[in-house]
Amino acid sequence: MTITKEMHIGEVVEKYPQAVEVFLRHGLMCFGCALARFENVEQGAVAHGINVEALIKDLNAVVPQAG
Repeated sequence: MTITKEMHIGEVVEKYPQAVEVFLRHGLMCFGCALARFENVEQGAVAHGINVEALIKDLNAVVPQAG
């Protein structure tokens, strides 16, 4: 997997701008807030009641996978 639940939200958005749409679809809008630099994907998802595994799956579906 390219994106993991341990990655910081800001890092994901910086590396993969296309991930913003996935975060929005899942109802996680904190990618633009100051906490996104310190909060990882799992922490953000849990704080907002979002299924972490489904979010990670959808995030990885929109980024190129290392071959």
